[in-house]
Amino acid sequence: MTDTSRRYPDPSIRVLDPRFTSLILASASVECLYQGTRWSEGPVWFGDGRYLLWSDIPNDRILRWDETSGAVTTFRQSSNNANGHTRDRQGRLVTCEHLTRRVTRTEYDGSITVLADRYLGKRFNSPNDVIVKSDGSIWFSDPTFGIDGFYEGERQESELPACVYRIDGQSGEVTMVADDVLGPNGLAFSPDESVLYIVESRGVPRKIRAFDVDVRGERAVLSNNRVVIDAGPGTPDGFRVDTHGNLWCGWGMGTDELDGVRVFTPQGEPIGHIALPERCANVCFGGRHRNRLFMAASHGLYSLYVNTQGVQGG
Repeated sequence: MTDTSRRYPDPSIRVLDPRFTSLILASASVECLYQGTRWSEGPVWFGDGRYLLWSDIPNDRILRWDETSGAVTTFRQSSNNANGHTRDRQGRLVTCEHLTRRVTRTEYDGSITVLADRYLGKRFNSPNDVIVKSDGSIWFSDPTFGIDGFYEGERQESELPACVYRIDGQSGEVTMVADDVLGPNGLAFSPDESVLYIVESRGVPRKIRAFDVDVRGERAVLSNNRVVIDAGPGTPDGFRVDTHGNLWCGWGMGTDELDGVRVFTPQGEPIGHIALPERCANVCFGGRHRNRLFMAASHGLYSLYVNTQGVQGG
């Protein structure tokens, strides 16, 4: 980080709309917690252990940052080119793996359970990002990024179109919930879970789409597909939602004006930007009160205390 992060208020925190001022703290600045990854992704907070896990996809590892000491260690290698992570409602780690083209759960004893690796008998592409709903269902995106080359996985043939899937929390049944998003990537629910947001990363320009969610037993139906955010020159990737419904989106395209985190209202209005010296891929909220934003950027991990809280489980 540059010296600007040592100043209060931090000039890298940019107010684009007055509504953003209530979400930021005058005496909090962006902190660089680690440097040394090739491509950071998928941060997930473990409050019970006071640590954060995140992926370094090309280096085929999951890293662990300890809140009490600041130490960074390797949590798992090989990670099967793990990308996105979340926790289920029992606190277990849920992971998207590019190399094995599957979604897994790490049990309390460290063993790994495969939750899904196929749909209708065909292998997934490369599960990318994942979230868990309050009913225990697991939702994940499945673009082809991990099988397009040998950098974040291995080049392989695609057997399924790029879609978004749901794993039922009780039966484990896998259903396809969205096949009309170009290159589905990051995803998150609104605070009341009535809306699912999905990044359309193969749209030109990129967009964030919203769907109304209707769950009927073991089935979920998405409707009213609409564009909430037109990213223009930006590149939304992963994101999370705060308790007010605002979207905190990994953002950037290699310029000082774009790299970092862009914040939007639930209606898609840009209200703030957190500038980083590199493109940010994904974020999560953590800390004791879920008011610390962790940002997985290209080569590092950053954080910022904010005056809001992430949605529980997000």
